[in-house]
Amino acid sequence: MRHFGTFAWLWTLLLMALSACSDDDHFSSSAQYLLSFSTDTVKIDTVFSRVPSATKTFWVYNRSGEGIRCTSVRLAQGNQTGFRVNVDGSYLGAAQGYQVPNIEIRDKDSIRVFVELTSPVNNLDDPQMLTDDLVFSLESGVEQKVALTAWTWDAVMVNDWHITADTTLSIQKPVVVYGGITVEENATLSIEQGTTLYFHENAGLNVYGRLLVNGTADNNVVLRGDRIDHMFDYLPYDRVSGQWQGLHFYESSYENVVNFADIHSAYNGVACDSADVSRLKLQLANSVVHNCQGYGVSATHSVVDIVNCQITNTLNDCVAFLGGVGRVLQCTLAQFYPFDANRGAALRFGNVRDGKVYPLYDFSCVNSIVTGYADDVVMGEADTTANYKFAFRNCLLRTPAIDDTVNVKDVVWEDPKDTVSCGYKQFVNIDTDNLIYDFRIKASSPAVGKADAAQAPEFDRLGIRRGEEPDMGCYVHVPDDGETAKE
Repeated sequence: MRHFGTFAWLWTLLLMALSACSDDDHFSSSAQYLLSFSTDTVKIDTVFSRVPSATKTFWVYNRSGEGIRCTSVRLAQGNQTGFRVNVDGSYLGAAQGYQVPNIEIRDKDSIRVFVELTSPVNNLDDPQMLTDDLVFSLESGVEQKVALTAWTWDAVMVNDWHITADTTLSIQKPVVVYGGITVEENATLSIEQGTTLYFHENAGLNVYGRLLVNGTADNNVVLRGDRIDHMFDYLPYDRVSGQWQGLHFYESSYENVVNFADIHSAYNGVACDSADVSRLKLQLANSVVHNCQGYGVSATHSVVDIVNCQITNTLNDCVAFLGGVGRVLQCTLAQFYPFDANRGAALRFGNVRDGKVYPLYDFSCVNSIVTGYADDVVMGEADTTANYKFAFRNCLLRTPAIDDTVNVKDVVWEDPKDTVSCGYKQFVNIDTDNLIYDFRIKASSPAVGKADAAQAPEFDRLGIRRGEEPDMGCYVHVPDDGETAKE
C-alpha cells in the first residue's frame, strides 16, 4: 500500500506538470488578447545623417492571460528610413524583407527589442523629423504599433583635414571632424560666426600656422564633441568632460585670435607650447572654455592675452601660466569641476617646473573673479632667482590674504566661511546634479561694482554694456525684477 501511494502521488505531479506545459504552449488567436509595451514611442536623440545612433531598447509584455503569437514583426517602411531593429535576438534584415516571422510570447513572459538608426542624407540645412512604425501583426489579425522617431541632421564630414593654404570656414551645417584638423605652417584657418565644429573622441584642432575665430556676441563659434545623444535621460554627453582633444597651438604658431568662441567638454581646452616671447601667441577674447578633463587654458613660456572670458570647471587648473607673458583681464575663473574632488586650481602661475626655470616676465590679473570649492584656488610657484613678475588689481580672489602692497592692490579676499555671498553662492546657477552652470553673478556677489572702470572693456562677454561702476568678471550683473539697475 505504501508503494502504491507513492506511485499515485508521483503520477499526480506528472499530470500537473503536463497540464502546466500544455497551458504554457497554448496560443490564442482571439482578438481580445493583446500585447503591452514599455513605451508607445521610441525616441532617438538628434543624430547626424550617415552616423549610427546609440541603441535604444524597449520591452514587449504579454499580460493577457493567454499565449500570443505574432505572425510577423516588421518595419512599416521597410529599409527607407534607416532604422535597424532586433527583436528578441532576430534581426529585421533585407533577407527577411525587414520583418521577423513567428514571434511567440507566452503568457506572463516578455521579449526585448533593440532599435538603432543610421539616417540617410536629407539634403536640407535644418534638422528633419524621421518616423517609422514597428508593426506587431498578431495571429488574430490585430496590428499593434510602436512609433519610432528621431531628428536627423545633415553634416559636413571631414577626416584628417590638413589646411595647407589660407582657408575660411563659414557654414551653417554642422561640421563633424574625425581624426582632427591640422593648420600647417604659413597657413591661416578662419572660422566665421555661427559655425559649429563637432569633434570625434580622438580629434582636435592642431595649429602650426594661424587660427582666427571670428564669432560674435550673438553668434558664437562653437567647438565641442560630436556626441549629441544622452548618457542618461537627464545628462547629454555634451555636459561630460573629455569628449574631444581641444585646441593645441604649437611652437611655430603665432598671432592667433579666438574671439567669441564656446569651447567645452574637451580634454585640454586650449594648450600653448613654448615660443618666442617677443611675439603674441594667442589672444583669447569674449570666449568660454568650460568642463575640461585636463586644463582649461595652459600656456608654457609664451605670450597669451585672455580678456572677457569664462574659464571654468576643469580637472587640472582652469588657467595655468608657466613663464612667459600673460594677462587675465575681466575674466571669471571658477573651479567647480564636478567629476573629481582632486581638482586643480582656478589660477596657477609660476616660473619653475620639475626643477627647470621658465622666466615669468610679466603676469597680471585685473578685474577678475578667481574662485572655486577649495579654500585656496590661486597657486604660484616661484624661483626667486629668476624673473618672476606678477600683479593683481581689482580682483576677487579665493585665497588667503597676503601683505603685498606692491604686487597686489584693491583685491577683495573671498572668505571661505561666507556661505551666503561667496564661492558658488554668488553665481546665478550651479546645479551639480544636472551639470548646468550659469556663471553670471548675483547682486549679493562681492564682485559687484568693484572693477577698475579705466581698464574694463566696454562690453561684457554677452555684449552687454558695462556702466560707470563695472563688476568684476566677464559678465555684467543684470538685476532681477526686485533690484535696482546700476547706471
